Amino acid sequence: MERDGHHLEDALPGRQGRLLFAYLVVNRHRSVERDELAEALWRDPDPAAVEARLNPLLSKVRRSVGSTALGGRSTVRLHLDDAWVDLEAAAAAIHRAESCVAQGDWTAAWGPALTALFVSQRGFLPGEDVPWIEAVRDELAETQVRALECYAATALNLGGTELAASVRAGKQLTRLAPLRESGYRYLMRALAVKGNVAEALTVYGELCDRLREQLGVSPSTASRAVYESLLTET
Repeated sequence: MERDGHHLEDALPGRQGRLLFAYLVVNRHRSVERDELAEALWRDPDPAAVEARLNPLLSKVRRSVGSTALGGRSTVRLHLDDAWVDLEAAAAAIHRAESCVAQGDWTAAWGPALTALFVSQRGFLPGEDVPWIEAVRDELAETQVRALECYAATALNLGGTELAASVRAGKQLTRLAPLRESGYRYLMRALAVKGNVAEALTVYGELCDRLREQLGVSPSTASRAVYESLLTET
């Protein structure tokens, strides 16, 4: 939480104040019911105690962000219209990256793919296990996988010194999403372009083994096509 170069997160009222602020930021484009806020902060909140517990937190957060930034009584909404929020930046960036990849505009895809990747790798509120936080983490995990796919494709098609980046992204994809075949395809193609065809064939074998052991199926047509193209190079 930063304004005019100054960090303000220490002004928030403890753990619950930080959770409250984070929830309002994540939902800043809509008004939030007070009962919803209580459920975001406490497990099974006592309806009779919600007002007494929530009002002091809202007052302290309002002092931290400014009296005009936090409005509403029966519902609450955070008004930070010119704020930059990393989660929102990642969501916008991955859409731009995927659009550029679809159009084959590799130079334009590079920056957005990295933006989405860097933000998604940071994690979200470590140490907390509230359901809404887990939902945000799930979204970030999916964004990370999509960003790695864009990054791997972009680096592969830019070629040259970027091939190593495509190999790294492909390996990371196979670790994060071991049943998602795209990572294996990018990795196989990047290794082959680097001249490591035998290693690329080994990756295909790993994919076959994993799919057979866990799902009882064979690789998709797209993955088999990459494998068959590799055979012609041996």
